[in-house]
Amino acid sequence: MKKILLLILLFIPVRIKAISASSYIVMDMDSGRVLEGSNINKESLIASTTKILTAITAIEYGKLDKTVRINQDVLAAYGSGIYVQIGEELTLDDLLYGLLLRSGNDAALAIASAVGGSKDNFVYLMNEKAKSIGMNDSYFVNPSGLEENDGRGNMATVYDMALLTRYAMQNSDYARITKTKEITIKSSMKTYKWINKNKLLRTYKYCTGGKTGFTKKARRTLVTTASKEGMNLIVVTFNDGNDFNDHKNLYEKYFNNYKRVKVIDKDSDYGENIKIKNDFYLVIKEGEKYETNIVKESEEGENGSIVGKVEVILNGEVIGYRNLYYEKKSVSEDKSFLSKLINFLKFW
Repeated sequence: MKKILLLILLFIPVRIKAISASSYIVMDMDSGRVLEGSNINKESLIASTTKILTAITAIEYGKLDKTVRINQDVLAAYGSGIYVQIGEELTLDDLLYGLLLRSGNDAALAIASAVGGSKDNFVYLMNEKAKSIGMNDSYFVNPSGLEENDGRGNMATVYDMALLTRYAMQNSDYARITKTKEITIKSSMKTYKWINKNKLLRTYKYCTGGKTGFTKKARRTLVTTASKEGMNLIVVTFNDGNDFNDHKNLYEKYFNNYKRVKVIDKDSDYGENIKIKNDFYLVIKEGEKYETNIVKESEEGENGSIVGKVEVILNGEVIGYRNLYYEKKSVSEDKSFLSKLINFLKFW
């Protein structure tokens, strides 16, 4: 009887849910292409992944070497912290390490006060930054990610958080801090040793950064980045009890089955005095076809002006582009080239 039951079980199809998250996304960091996802535009509480926006806002509006004196604002902090004291002094850069590595809610309030003058002013800057990035389905009420006493919390989608991370990772200071596994910091009062809560940095060699998050309402939220052989990916998961494993498995899936190709070369000939500033890379799988389409609005214009673009088309949809710029060579550049040519001819 047991043998018959075993045979029956072997032939019953078993569906295993690959991803535990209620919503998730995998994005190519270079092109912004969404490679995979579920409920990518569903608004959810995001907990401490909020601190990605807090960090990039502080970096762009503040001075990293500024000495911050901790004030009474930190008394409102609860939950995870770096446990700074009123009157203690440390730099904004130090506080950002405490914010991103240890998810310090007291660090978030200290940063808001130091950079924005107040929590409310800083939150205004956060929302303005979010809008400028294109986070159209997000709204922030504080710099920490905790829910407020009235029940409100920071809301975003996995798509918006991927956009935010893509933007933040272009900033060298943010990238430096988020990839740090551990650091020792000395303030005016004590010495801290902080280990990054993003354990993927220690367990997955391709991980390059990210931010953890948890509240009872939001559950586990996680944003990470990883790079291998030039391929740069972002994974975001909300409400995922198996988040670290899910992130690793998603990275492995795309690193092993996709490749990174250059689809727009900035050094190609686009016409006299017409240039592209940056290459365009795309992550594709075997058999996927892409094409480029040059759209020129003019053959000339003011120096540095946009005169068109080169579109990247995949599966019939435009998924990205690079602007064409009019950059006329200066007289000195022309003379320099001419003199080099004359010297070359003289030599021969």
